[in-house]
Amino acid sequence: MNINLISDTVTKPTKGMLAAMMNTEVGDDVFKADPTINQLQEKAAQMFGTEDALFFPSGTMANQTAIKLHTQPGDKIFCDKWAHVFNFEGGGAAFNSGVSSHLIDGERGMFTSEQLAYAASGGIDIHSPYSRLVCIENTTNKGGGACWDFKELKKIKQICTDNELALHLDGARLFNALVAKHETPKQYGELFDTISICLSKGLGAPVGSILLGTKSDMTKALRIRKLFGGAMRQAGYLAAAAIYALDNHVERLTEDHRRAKTIGKTLESCSFIKTVEPIETNIVIFYVNDSIDEIEFVNKMAQKNIHFISMGDGKLRMVTHLDFTEEMLDKLISELHKF
Repeated sequence: MNINLISDTVTKPTKGMLAAMMNTEVGDDVFKADPTINQLQEKAAQMFGTEDALFFPSGTMANQTAIKLHTQPGDKIFCDKWAHVFNFEGGGAAFNSGVSSHLIDGERGMFTSEQLAYAASGGIDIHSPYSRLVCIENTTNKGGGACWDFKELKKIKQICTDNELALHLDGARLFNALVAKHETPKQYGELFDTISICLSKGLGAPVGSILLGTKSDMTKALRIRKLFGGAMRQAGYLAAAAIYALDNHVERLTEDHRRAKTIGKTLESCSFIKTVEPIETNIVIFYVNDSIDEIEFVNKMAQKNIHFISMGDGKLRMVTHLDFTEEMLDKLISELHKF
């Protein structure tokens, strides 16, 4: 039994998803002639209450398109110091859009409205870049799957409005947050100017992300996607998987969350574990005691066919997902107790 908890991106399509993919109708999406992609985009826009949506091959490309959409070279964006758009997208904000990032020192990847207000304060200064965009990540990856408080997001939106800042949501794991917090897609569609949704993480599709926004912004995004090399042809097979995921794999995220919390409780009971961070969704972040080499620990567990990663600075991460079963959970618990 191979237990892969490296990420929720490691999942394989289910039988139902494969059947949907193989039986779908496709066309050339560059000419907007793929009916399944058109269906996915309409479905996502309707779900979130936005005017339009655009299918992308990756979440990074969707995020980078949003940044370019809202900024000009020399501008500045605000994000948390742990934000994915800054830490894990290859420096794309600087390379693709020529913008600088003002990092806010938040907690577990989440800053407060007061922190943003302070960062955005002050008038136009010829010595400073124009402030254009605020990027939020929900759930936070490096913050261990933490969920933003929606009331705080509404306060952040007001600050954006007052300061003429666009607001983008990196919603790579937004459905995990929606399920955990009992929130709705339309709540987020009303709040953000653009939203990226990853379909290949907890939802279990093999490839793809969606960018949501106004028709005007998605028309511009279409050109940026082409510029970035993201235009695809008969990609309806991927869109069919995404539609299946949206129809069948959202509510089951509660199982991933339950298993993650069970892992957390097990780790807390192990004498070799220093601390376990709070667990809200499907990401478990923990630290081993100082006397234990974290990389050696990862390697020893890998020898038992249990795989997870080090995020640096002593952080270890496990992520539950569609392919992580109850049998695997029992095996993991047993091996942790034996270690």
